[in-house]
Amino acid sequence: MNQRKCLHCWVFTSHGPTVIMPTWFCSREWFYHVGKFDEGGKGVPEDLLFFYKHIEKGGEVFRVDHCLLLYRYHPQAATHSVLEGTIWNHRVRFLEDRVLSYWISFTIWNAGKQGKKLYRSLSPANQKKVTAFCDVDEKKITKGFYTYEESEERPKPKIPICHFREATPPFIICVKLDLTHGAFEENLNTLNLKEGMDYYHFN
Repeated sequence: MNQRKCLHCWVFTSHGPTVIMPTWFCSREWFYHVGKFDEGGKGVPEDLLFFYKHIEKGGEVFRVDHCLLLYRYHPQAATHSVLEGTIWNHRVRFLEDRVLSYWISFTIWNAGKQGKKLYRSLSPANQKKVTAFCDVDEKKITKGFYTYEESEERPKPKIPICHFREATPPFIICVKLDLTHGAFEENLNTLNLKEGMDYYHFN
């Protein structure tokens, strides 16, 4: 996959924008076209919201391999006022709008904490599209299913848990990269899937 495509597929990852805001540069015309930053005040992730609007308006992401800026971190930076939960909610809504609204069903790759958190955060309509969780952990697989205890439905939804080789794409992957000495990446590669079509990372 070329770099341009790869960066665009990674806009849903846990670090928000594929590239951090202090390194951005674009034309003034494009900045005004996107609509400037959201100046809603303390606690608003204005860079994330601007980045999402940029993507929604057809903007792309490119990488320039040069040091363009020295960014000085300091403890009083406004970024500390943005709650993790706020960013999470924006990320989920963006994923739903840009990907899940076009899928009729999908599998969440990770039957652990992050995968279940994503499931619980989805809209009811998108929760119903989840056909299964998949994993490599035999303990989770043996359990057989995840019960959504917080649901008001009766009976409560039970989502199957299966081995990743038995799962049906497309996938939303909630597994962090570079944490398993290449084991997860090797498992993913064995399926011969196409990123941006058969799966997206939401790690």
